[in-house]
Amino acid sequence: MIRLHNLSLQRGPLQLLDHVDLTIHPGHKVGLVGANGAGKSSLFALLQGQLQADSGDCQIPAQWRIAHMQQEITALERRALDYVLDGDTRLRELQQQMAQAEQRQDGAAMGRLNAELDAADAWTAESRASKLLAGLGFAEDEMQRPVSSFSGGWRMRLNLAHTLMCPSDLLLLDEPTNHLDLDAILWLEGWLQQYPGTLLLISHDRDFMDAVVQQIVHFERQKLVLYRGGYSAFERARAERMIQQQQAYEKQQTERAHMQDFIRRFKAKASKAKQAQSRVKALERMEELAPAHFDSPFHFSFREADKTSATLISLRGAELGHGDKCILHKVNLQLVPGMRMALLGPNGAGKSTLIKSLSAELPLLSGEMVRGENLAIGYFSQHQLDSLDAKASPLLHLQRIAPEQTEQKLRDFLGGFDFRGDRCDEPVVNFSGGEKARLALALIAWQKPNLLLLDEPTNHLDLEMRHALGEALQHYEGAMLLVSHDRHLLKTTVDEFMLVADGAVTPFDGELDDYGRWLQEFRQRQQRNSLADTDNASAGVDIRIDRKAQRQAEAAIRQQLAPHRKQAEKLETQLGKKQAELDAIEQQLGDNSLYEADAKDRLKQLLADQSRLKQDCEELEIQWLESMEQLESLELQLAIQG
Repeated sequence: MIRLHNLSLQRGPLQLLDHVDLTIHPGHKVGLVGANGAGKSSLFALLQGQLQADSGDCQIPAQWRIAHMQQEITALERRALDYVLDGDTRLRELQQQMAQAEQRQDGAAMGRLNAELDAADAWTAESRASKLLAGLGFAEDEMQRPVSSFSGGWRMRLNLAHTLMCPSDLLLLDEPTNHLDLDAILWLEGWLQQYPGTLLLISHDRDFMDAVVQQIVHFERQKLVLYRGGYSAFERARAERMIQQQQAYEKQQTERAHMQDFIRRFKAKASKAKQAQSRVKALERMEELAPAHFDSPFHFSFREADKTSATLISLRGAELGHGDKCILHKVNLQLVPGMRMALLGPNGAGKSTLIKSLSAELPLLSGEMVRGENLAIGYFSQHQLDSLDAKASPLLHLQRIAPEQTEQKLRDFLGGFDFRGDRCDEPVVNFSGGEKARLALALIAWQKPNLLLLDEPTNHLDLEMRHALGEALQHYEGAMLLVSHDRHLLKTTVDEFMLVADGAVTPFDGELDDYGRWLQEFRQRQQRNSLADTDNASAGVDIRIDRKAQRQAEAAIRQQLAPHRKQAEKLETQLGKKQAELDAIEQQLGDNSLYEADAKDRLKQLLADQSRLKQDCEELEIQWLESMEQLESLELQLAIQG
């Protein structure tokens, strides 16, 4: 287990941790949350031996293998697939030793190394690396490209795959979803849920943490506070403490009264119905969430547009794409005041292409775009961060678009984005990605847009700023088209979804959970089509199907399905029982009294039981996974036959 005892940590003049205690048991998945600079990344460095505690102890099993995601990657000429395989350093060492043994023609060494390679799953390594890359959005041909050919965001995906490829007992992930789209995040959630080791996760994606972690460690006022459950449970527990403070309560009541008044006045008015419904959503969640954010440094709103148009923008029979490449065909879309819409779709399907076309950043290949007379677009995309004037301060950026306003008014507005005092006057060149994103949003909010086009606005934003952005969008009265991997933002700010897939833009009749199921079916369909294309290419002729033989093959597969399904269910039941026993043991191990001198025998017995149950769980899980793979293979064969 990981154990911090009376530990203090200081970086320069800044005290990060002051005599803290923390115990993390093997196999637990823990999220780390707290303000920027509170010490989360420093704790990672401490666990890796890169930092030393100023006092106290940091205990971690000496034999544990630690995997940590790097935040930078060199522009290598190495093939992407090989770079991911390099993550398994033990495998690479064995392969190098085998090459040397073969060169020496050392039969004894070759025999020993073959056994070690077998134990390291060397023969499936390339297949496992390919699955990691596919899950993170890489096409098969892209896996063969050199690392240097990818952009920064895609190199970070390669770094993540490189880290996941490393066999580990402790996995340290710092903002792994920052450069992922929703599809890759859903895949990563599933992978981490199956990860058998101990996971420490720093993330600003609350839904991702809810899906992955079982505990939260909060860095607050140089202390560490452990909460059971995911981020939502942490937020509720913390809110219960904070709500006792009168200041937070009074602020919440004021906001509730404002929303209720808006709902009362506009719920029956057709033109305001969607905004009123959004206030209802915000009101439903306010009692639970707002107290946890009363001390946020962010509080802002999008200024209301002076004018609007009945139709803000419309596409008719539009062909959208880049250069000569058409990505979306015959797009018909109309954006009107009050519309709050999000785009869903697989990576590369054309979501950003659609937003860039609406913003006029990309010209239409054909078709018609009609823009309302009073259209005022607020457009946010990641490339805009790079277009900020590096030498100008936040105040100067705002003065350039509002020269008639007083300096104090502009400073007050920037304060809502946590640019205060001297920070208002500092040049952007040294700003972090999060600070640049906040400034870009501030410039948009000031300009009174009646249509927001937002392409991944939460990248680089911390939890407090994401919450403030969500609140501002709830109050925003214009139209909005949003692309985001932040499911919490999508759930609380939009009223409808559009699906961008297979070259078309169509309404999506469902919620985000339905999209997860649609995406799974989409991937299975792609896999079947890929297999079918491979078969057709190898045949080189039209395939004539013998229906009788096909029916016989289907019947044979169905006969195999039943026992495999029964075996998988049996193993899953056994695994569930063992896991429940293990959870009960680990809950008992959380009792601090066990570590007193007079409880050594009980502690020894519990640790022995824990070790036995973990081994049982691992063996059952391997058997269950093998059974599920066989079952999925049979089901896929049956689907292809059909």
